[in-house]
Amino acid sequence: MARNKYPEVTEARILDTATKLFLEKGWEQTTIQDIVDELGDITRGAFYHHFKSKDDIIDAVTTRMFLGNNPFEAVEENNQLNGLQKIQYVLKFSLQRTDTLQFSQVAASVLQSPIYIGKQVLDSMNTMAPYFTQYMMEGINDGSIHVKNPKQTAETMILLLNIWLSPLIFPGTKEDYMAKFEQLKIMYESIGLPLFDDELQILVEKLYEEIAALQ
Repeated sequence: MARNKYPEVTEARILDTATKLFLEKGWEQTTIQDIVDELGDITRGAFYHHFKSKDDIIDAVTTRMFLGNNPFEAVEENNQLNGLQKIQYVLKFSLQRTDTLQFSQVAASVLQSPIYIGKQVLDSMNTMAPYFTQYMMEGINDGSIHVKNPKQTAETMILLLNIWLSPLIFPGTKEDYMAKFEQLKIMYESIGLPLFDDELQILVEKLYEEIAALQ
């Protein structure tokens, strides 16, 4: 068999097809054979050359959705923001992304798995927390943030937002969800991080309602 000269093209086609099927059928109902059949011109062996398992493909799909419209790249293009505003910008950007609901549809059932909750924890700590630590330190230097431990504050903030506040991981009533938001607001304001303004609260509430409507 001839070697594939453009593996990145094949991988992109697999991800496109997998995303389409996950949205149409759901993650649990979509099999690797479904993806192979939908593509029509690759074998299971060729699929496994690019992705070792269904876990790998959902990981790649959700990662691509996030990085395809990277909020950290967007905030770096705006050099007029102080440290606090950069953190708020990233959070608001993420909440307003046009593909946020699509991501939620694909990820909803997956994020009930302890394996993927664990991965979300690691991604939050290893990928996202360093950016927020940088913004925290900038905020301390420019006077917009007054926390004593920027690294630890950034880590706890992103873990609580991505895990504890997530209606995908911890479904509940809107009242419970907004009570969590209020608790985070009080807690971070008390240590010098006045993060949650009215606009962010409106966006958080709107996202909850949109995700709840899908369930």
